Formats: sequence, C-alpha cells, structure tokens
Amino acid sequence: MPYLLLSLAIVSEVCATSCLKLTEGFSRLWPSLGVGVGYVLSFVLLGQALKHIPVSVAYAVWSGAGTAAVAGIGVLAFGESLGRAQWLGLALIIVGVVALNLRGGH
Repeated sequence: MPYLLLSLAIVSEVCATSCLKLTEGFSRLWPSLGVGVGYVLSFVLLGQALKHIPVSVAYAVWSGAGTAAVAGIGVLAFGESLGRAQWLGLALIIVGVVALNLRGGH
C-alpha cells in the first residue's frame, strides 16, 4: 500500500507539473487549478507514503520518476527535444534511485 500511495503521488505531481506548462503564467484558470490540486494531492499522498517508506528512498523515487516522466511528456506532448547530456542525466537519476533502493531494511 505505501508504494501505491507513492505511485499516486508521482502521477499527481507529474500531472500538476504538466498543467504548469499549460497555465501560461497562471493566466488560464483550469490548468492553474490543476496545478494547485495536483501538488496538494501529491504532497498529501507522499506524506502518507512516508509513514512506511524511508524519506531517502521515497523522495528519490518521487523526484526521480517525476523528473523522467515530465521529461518524456515534454518530448511527446510539447515537442521538446533532449540531447545526449539530458538522456545521460535521466539515466544517472534512474541509476541513483535504483542504488538507493538496493539498501536493505526498508
């Protein structure tokens, strides 16, 4: 259950960040509301997950997965491009998250 909460927190944060791009400087109502609701929901879910998951692991997974997902959405939905350095950076984030999860006792 804690990892389900963490997964939902990630999805919520990714949705909020994607809406942030659509707010046009918070001049559009619905995307702006999506940002607020998405971030609040994300932090509530992350807080619940932290009752059972060490903060080092939960935050690394939350931020790393969110970063990778938002980068993918940027490419697919917003026509952004990633160069070699950006792909390398994303790969290093994933390696770091995996390394944090390899420690025992969580």
